[in-house]
Amino acid sequence: MPTRSTQSRIGVTRSQAAGRTGSVRRDGPGDPHPARGAKGLGGDQVEGRQAVRELLLAGRRKVHEIWLSSDLFDDDAVADVLELAKANRVAVASVGRAKLEARARSEAPQGIIAFALPVPEAEFEDLIAGRRGRPPFLVAIDGVTDPGNLGAILRNCDGAGVDGVLLPRHRAVHVTPTVAKASAGAVEYVPIALVGGLPGTLALLKDAGIWVVGLDDAAECSLFEIGDLATAGICLVLGAEGAGLSRLVRERCDLIVSIPMLGRISSLNVSAAAALATYEIARQRA
Repeated sequence: MPTRSTQSRIGVTRSQAAGRTGSVRRDGPGDPHPARGAKGLGGDQVEGRQAVRELLLAGRRKVHEIWLSSDLFDDDAVADVLELAKANRVAVASVGRAKLEARARSEAPQGIIAFALPVPEAEFEDLIAGRRGRPPFLVAIDGVTDPGNLGAILRNCDGAGVDGVLLPRHRAVHVTPTVAKASAGAVEYVPIALVGGLPGTLALLKDAGIWVVGLDDAAECSLFEIGDLATAGICLVLGAEGAGLSRLVRERCDLIVSIPMLGRISSLNVSAAAALATYEIARQRA
């Protein structure tokens, strides 16, 4: 828990955190809703054994067909995938390895590709409402463009019990086959809302009584000092690889925190930082 001096530096007390309330401002800056006809989250092609297995287990979107490399049909490693496909009445086609890899959009499809409906978008209002009677725990992505990083972040979010992820419609990677594979199937479980402008969306979160906490290497306040903010409605904002938080996003944050680096390297990869930060917040909320 933060000390009195730390609370003064953060500028938030327990009573303030507990008493912060508000409603979503409909006419606020930015539009958190996706525009009609705009490209969605993607995810219609899923590659890799674990990602395809979770796609079938989750059962929240229709799977049209699965391609399986012809040399894997008798492989025990895919036996459960074949059983799940049969239970879900999904056709499995035997395809030559060369043809399958030519169709793949990730580096290592592991001999299997599923074709499905895109990942459904979550509603922004549903995410800020929280779930199971507790304040929402959200993660916002500010310009992450590496699909491997986004996939790892989504996997972290699933493990830490994050209620939803806010992903900008533009200047950010969406759900590609590499993202789905790196997430180990977490794209099937973590609600993701596409938002228009992230700075405007963060303003809406603040209007709804949700604390916006940015993660940045240069911040003086430590992640481990956020104390009571973790137990209130909170949105953790992760910056882009290298560049970190953009100026407008930084200005919308209530608080900027850093992860203490005790060695010679000055920062962590964004997905590693996301893992540490989301689990620290989850620990505080527990």
